[in-house]
Parts: sequence; C-alpha cells; structure tokens
Amino acid sequence: MYVHIGDDIMIRSREIIAMLEKDTVQISEDMQKIFTEKKDRLVKLTSGSYKSIIFTGTQIYLSPIAVGTLKKRLIKSTSYELII
Repeated sequence: MYVHIGDDIMIRSREIIAMLEKDTVQISEDMQKIFTEKKDRLVKLTSGSYKSIIFTGTQIYLSPIAVGTLKKRLIKSTSYELII
C-alpha cells in the first residue's frame, strides 16, 4: 500500500525504514552528520518548516506531516500492527 507523506508524494509503506520527529533529530549530532553526508538524498516536501523525517532505502524525506498522523495513515493502509 501507499502512504501520502506530503506535497503530493506517496511512497510504498514497505519502503519506510524509520519515521522520526524533527525535534528528536535536531539535537542529535549523529543525525546532523547523516544529513550532511546524504544531502543528495534529502527531499524537502515543504517550503516552510518540516515536522518529521522519513527514511527509506533510497531517500530521506523532510515532511510537513507529523509522525503521529503518518503512523495513523500507515495503520490504515496496512493490515499490520506497528510496533512502537
């Protein structure tokens, strides 16, 4: 199934590796290093502030949609229960 993650972008739910809140990532030096090293893979889905970061095998999306909302969409789109 597909999940809408913002800016008319839909990705397959099985491609999602991780979804993190912006606040969690901003304070992490390791995440800042990943952003610097993988800047060619960053896809910003908003012209303003983003709320979540979605990791797939090929891209890192900066989404305007909150992790809680994305989680609800994932649960709706799949018959699997997410482990938190």
